[in-house]
Amino acid sequence: MAFVEAGVVIYLRALYYPDGFAFPLEIITKRHFIVEIGREAATIFMLISVAALSGKRFWEKFAYFLICFGFWDIFYYIWLKIVIGWPSSLLDWDILFLIPLPWIGPVIAPVTIAIIMILTGLLITFLYKRGYDFQPSSLAWVLAIIGTIVILYSFMRDTGAGLHQHMPLPYIYEALITGEILYLLALFFAWRNTVYKSGSNVSN
Repeated sequence: MAFVEAGVVIYLRALYYPDGFAFPLEIITKRHFIVEIGREAATIFMLISVAALSGKRFWEKFAYFLICFGFWDIFYYIWLKIVIGWPSSLLDWDILFLIPLPWIGPVIAPVTIAIIMILTGLLITFLYKRGYDFQPSSLAWVLAIIGTIVILYSFMRDTGAGLHQHMPLPYIYEALITGEILYLLALFFAWRNTVYKSGSNVSN
């Protein structure tokens, strides 16, 4: 599926960026924009469907979704690199997503987030296989939500480059690092709460 996704992007870039993808962004037709929105939504629906068929409980399904999404995102860039030699480095800028506004940022951002998604999914499935019922604490929820808001802000704050064909502002790497640290802390507290509560239930 990552290869299919890369193939679509390769065709779009050949159409709109014949001299190579670069900012400022080109204006695409309304029809192509609508198709792209639909394609992205269909991709998410596909990943959710695979996860729903793979797991039995909610958090187990969510874990498989994270794993599938992470590998899909990483291999999307691997296929682009193999086929067209892009990106030249992990610091190259890209259009990451279009819903609800264009997300823009360096390739290293989605790749590192994808790695965290895979690790999170693997941890959750590991806990289930060890007999633990995954139970994120309230603190874990708060940290994950704040981390998500911070990272989404770093992607969508530059509406000039995303919507009005301006050159992008410098990316806020501090926001990416902060958000990912919050994710890792949320994962730690969720793991600790899961092990503690499951251990207490067993002892009772």
